[in-house]
Amino acid sequence: MRSSLAPLRERDFRFLFLGRITSLLGSAIAPIALAFAVLELTGSPTSLGVVLAARMIPQVIFLLVGGVVADRLPRQLVMVGANVVSGLAQLTVAMLLLTDAAELWHLVVLQLVAGGSSAFFFPASAGIVPQTVPATLLQEANALLRLSMSSTQIIGAAAGGVLVAGVGSGWALAFDGATYLVAALFLGAIRLRAAQRMEGSNMLAELRDGWSEFSARTWLWTIVVAFGFMNAAHSGATFVLGPTIAREELGGAAAWGFILGAEAAGLVVGGLLMLWLKPRRILLVGCAAILLTVPSLLLLSIAAPTVVIAAAYLLAGIGIEIFGVFWDTSLQQNIPQEKLSRVYSYDALGSFVLIPLGLIVAGPLAETVGADETLWLAAATICLAVLAMLGVRDVRTLERQPAVP
Repeated sequence: MRSSLAPLRERDFRFLFLGRITSLLGSAIAPIALAFAVLELTGSPTSLGVVLAARMIPQVIFLLVGGVVADRLPRQLVMVGANVVSGLAQLTVAMLLLTDAAELWHLVVLQLVAGGSSAFFFPASAGIVPQTVPATLLQEANALLRLSMSSTQIIGAAAGGVLVAGVGSGWALAFDGATYLVAALFLGAIRLRAAQRMEGSNMLAELRDGWSEFSARTWLWTIVVAFGFMNAAHSGATFVLGPTIAREELGGAAAWGFILGAEAAGLVVGGLLMLWLKPRRILLVGCAAILLTVPSLLLLSIAAPTVVIAAAYLLAGIGIEIFGVFWDTSLQQNIPQEKLSRVYSYDALGSFVLIPLGLIVAGPLAETVGADETLWLAAATICLAVLAMLGVRDVRTLERQPAVP
């Protein structure tokens, strides 16, 4: 266990860890609060899909620019700026809800702003990890960061359900906004050596350079394409139909918070496994683990008892975390550091590009063919995508690289 916590002995990693865990606590509450705020405001899963898509669309549009900026500027400063913008956007949403002045278009516009800031935060946060720890501690650092995410999601999901049911979505979103600003203080304390800051020249040339790194690796782009379809199917099913089914058949926000908390508990279990599980073929194991997400959608489709759905989401969390740690480790071991944020931005672009479509389509599709059938279609999409990934030789054979001190 002492070796597993070794990254926390590094000063810059400690501040990165504190910043991430602070903002993630609020971010775990936000999806529940926002979902039930929209459903209370409009009563429409289609409107919920539109609001959620509004956050994703600018992420997709600006991710490539965010990757270039994160490779060119000090990454911790990019993260600070993004957190401040996201925090102010969420605090504005909270104010509108608390004063009963909120309209649907307000929520759409403010989620567009928050999504735009996230497009800069993600490549910077992914690229900064190897700058804060020695190469020998990279997997442990990734596992700890992802454990921070899953641990806060357990608390945040449960607290979100209770807060929304007890005091309303407005106060829950106010808390989320405040955590972004506190996290910005921690991230601002990171001090990277000047030699580690990547200087830029021409943005288009840098994008082409990043694309060359991305497209040259078959295992990388095939997994990203597959996740484009999987993320669209899973996001629409979970974040649009999940709260709708919980509101109509499972008892409301508290039940949905319990289910998301169980998924987060699965992420914790998966993260703990990743502190010691080190298979040789990490992508083979990681991609196969994604199949653990399928039972949760099938049980949600039949509105099984809340505790049964929660157990399935716990299993899904384990699978997601296994893939996530092995994916981050694969990228960080195989991509040059000075190009890592740009490659992460192409990864995120391909993985996220279809999510807005999935969020927008889920509601109308469920109203047309039925929620059950839509969830079954999402599960089938995930199964087919996993089979496609495992059919690629480079995915099956990519091996962990020995860490060089």
